[in-house]
Amino acid sequence: MNNKFKVKFRGVRGSYPTPKANYLNFGGNTSCVEVMLDDRLVVLDAGTGIVDLGVELVREHILSSGNPQERKNIEATILLSHVHQDHIQGLQFFKPVFIQGSKINVFGLNINNEDLKDTLQDVLFDRVFPLGIDDVKCDFNIQNLNDSKVVVIQKCAEPKILELSSFNQNDYSKDDIIITFYKTQAHPKNGCLCMKISYNDKVLVYATDKESYVGSDKRFIEFAHGCDLLIHDAQYTHQDYVSPVAPKQGYGHSTYQMALESAKLSKAKRLLFFHYDPNYDDTTLEMLEKEFANPECGIEFAKEGLEIAI
Repeated sequence: MNNKFKVKFRGVRGSYPTPKANYLNFGGNTSCVEVMLDDRLVVLDAGTGIVDLGVELVREHILSSGNPQERKNIEATILLSHVHQDHIQGLQFFKPVFIQGSKINVFGLNINNEDLKDTLQDVLFDRVFPLGIDDVKCDFNIQNLNDSKVVVIQKCAEPKILELSSFNQNDYSKDDIIITFYKTQAHPKNGCLCMKISYNDKVLVYATDKESYVGSDKRFIEFAHGCDLLIHDAQYTHQDYVSPVAPKQGYGHSTYQMALESAKLSKAKRLLFFHYDPNYDDTTLEMLEKEFANPECGIEFAKEGLEIAI
């Protein structure tokens, strides 16, 4: 497997976790995708899938040396597409946050000019957790993001947040990680960040909580054009989306047909459906997989634990 650009799905479920026996094939944890870029770790969203990732990182930290002073410190950059619960609810149980010496960057969409740190402190820590956000032991660097920014992660350097308007790709090499953003306004109530990670001449686009438009989302198609891997929201079947009893239009999520259209128009080399409705058990998703998956054409369903190389 190519060690340069690896992706592991830690949580593929939308809305809320589903810890049930008939959900084990696809997984019941909420949104979290681990991306290893050579020796640099980027985590896309912090749903409950991030919990097991944290356990593994702490185990590796402990095993790195019998002397606690000589152990390799944990470093991770977590990118939050937005602050709905299913994308942040694992963060306060991410064990590296409580390990002295860990360097945890959390960059995410800020809304209504509110500071992201204040939001996370309010909804995850001080009011609902035994510890306040300032009580954690790690170097916890929380900063605001929007689609006018670029995140650059270079070897042996702190991640930088730059202005897109003044960013020049020619100033960086293919060994630098470049992350850009597209904000979809279709997700209530404050939109959601789609993310594009460019590294080593490969491109990953992560488009969770994204609802398409009639005739497709033209700006997103341009954003994702030619990507090597597109991870795309596919929360609803078309039947649920247009249900006369409980329609899902306007909920900020796509159907499988919408995801397919986005992949086709953007000429994505590979598509993985993602962010499944919690009402869809393994039986339902297996039926949908037979209908929509086409591995020979690079169209697959994300499953918890699935690892792929780009």
